[in-house]
Amino acid sequence: MNYFELYGFPLSFRVDQAVLKKRFYALSRQYHPDFFTRSAAAEQAEVLEKAAMVNRAYKTFSTEDGTMQYLLELKGMIEPEEKFQLDPIFLAEVMEINEGLMELEMDPGMQALAARENETHKLLKIIYDEVEPVLANYQEGTTTEKELLQVKEYYYRKKYLKRILDKIASLRNIASRNSEE
Repeated sequence: MNYFELYGFPLSFRVDQAVLKKRFYALSRQYHPDFFTRSAAAEQAEVLEKAAMVNRAYKTFSTEDGTMQYLLELKGMIEPEEKFQLDPIFLAEVMEINEGLMELEMDPGMQALAARENETHKLLKIIYDEVEPVLANYQEGTTTEKELLQVKEYYYRKKYLKRILDKIASLRNIASRNSEE
């Protein structure tokens, strides 16, 4: 049983967070180990595994990236620790942003950080806009492998850009601490 089946969701890149929360609470009650203390050991073990699965699924579905990764894994598009080769043009853009950040590490000015952050968000929007129709309209059996590959490419590009945004946030914290001193 996969997480979508457990929660009664159709395969999708988008999970309604309000429905997710309701189903999480219902499943948590249904598979709570305290309700099975008088059951046979095998049934207790099964319920414990289901309760753990309910929690893992909730954590996965709680983020867009987690849901995307899980669905791509189910479809055999992503493997753990995969070294996915991204488009060289995209990598050149990311390298340019990273080089700009390296220059800012010595003197992280707020305006320069904001400019790099804006540049990164623009790139995120561009790559999102390209794949949004596939994310929004995923249909099991209808969505093509080519479209799933687009989502995979987006997933890995987004990971790169999120790391850049994390670095910008870190540099911003350093800059704000330096300005307080």
